Amino acid sequence: MPAVIDWDLAVATGVRLVRPGPQVSRDEAKNAVTELRRLSREAEGHVKEFTGIDSAPPEEATIVDRPGWIRANVDGFKVVLEPLTDKVGSSMPGIVSAVGSRITGVEVGAVLAFLASRVLGQYELFLPPDPDGNAPTGRLTLVAPNIVHAERELAVDPRDFRLWVCLHEETHRVQFTGVPWLREYLQSQMTEFLTISDLDLSTLLHRMRDVTDAVADAFKGGDSNIIEAIQTPEQKTILDRVTAVMTLVEGHGDYVMDAVGPSVVPSVADIRAKFHHRRAGGSRIDQIIRRLLGIELKMKQYAEGSTFVKAVVNEAGMAGFNRVWTSPNTLPTRQEISDPHLWMHRVLNSNALPPHNTQNGQNGQNGTTPPTNNDPNNPE
Repeated sequence: MPAVIDWDLAVATGVRLVRPGPQVSRDEAKNAVTELRRLSREAEGHVKEFTGIDSAPPEEATIVDRPGWIRANVDGFKVVLEPLTDKVGSSMPGIVSAVGSRITGVEVGAVLAFLASRVLGQYELFLPPDPDGNAPTGRLTLVAPNIVHAERELAVDPRDFRLWVCLHEETHRVQFTGVPWLREYLQSQMTEFLTISDLDLSTLLHRMRDVTDAVADAFKGGDSNIIEAIQTPEQKTILDRVTAVMTLVEGHGDYVMDAVGPSVVPSVADIRAKFHHRRAGGSRIDQIIRRLLGIELKMKQYAEGSTFVKAVVNEAGMAGFNRVWTSPNTLPTRQEISDPHLWMHRVLNSNALPPHNTQNGQNGQNGTTPPTNNDPNNPE
């Protein structure tokens, strides 16, 4: 079956286009890698103690350079996009698929090259099966050149900054290894999102016009992005669920890194202030690309999710907040992320916490059926 995306070309394009990392000596590089591995294990203990989530035993982070991050993410894309590539590949003429796969390969490679110089780390949730056919639970990856570049640019304490980054990424590892159904839930939602696409020629042409409009709007300073431009109404419902859970896990990561920070990262206040300013910066072209790729939406997720977690923990305690991990039905909706009292009223049944705007409240989490209990990149 012809490939829908030429993954080898995507890797080659990304590696060719990605900017080189900062200049470091051999000893500096070796010391950075050693310290990041050590701090990733140290961070896991702080996160488990603070959150009360019983996760898998800690493992050292995988440390990569920018090309290594590109290769790892192509492996993840293959896993996530397999349902769609199987569907499209089986219905597309060979010559169209052959040409299209090279075009999309170059496009994917260019996007990865842009992101590879910005991502500090991530918990790789979707990995190829091992030689026995088993799906790995995930892998914590840190991009050493980007961390070194950021700490130099911000003029912050390297050890403190590295531990601060590890706290965020380790929170994701704790989330997904301590809440067994969460990974399966996300993958099922993403598979449904991809496979309900209507792929006839008329629809594809209409989507291309929507993408063109989104690009034009982004250059005018609007909020349009490519993901929203190509989705169907049915996909929007699913994307709302995925957005809500990703806002939760990203916000939880930001909340934990800053809550744990003062006791183990002495300069956390300085780091947070400088990093927040850096996130909002960049050239106009950089900002446009980030908006088109939905990265600006991700930045909002950090803030909105962190505000949700902080509000619930302040009023219901960490044990009350951890009810969020009970099942898909206890995950917050996008509306509840914006108004935490709605979630507390629905899930915690607390009459002491009346929901705001109850006429707009919902009784459940989008009507989803909980999956069986048998076991999504930190751009700045």
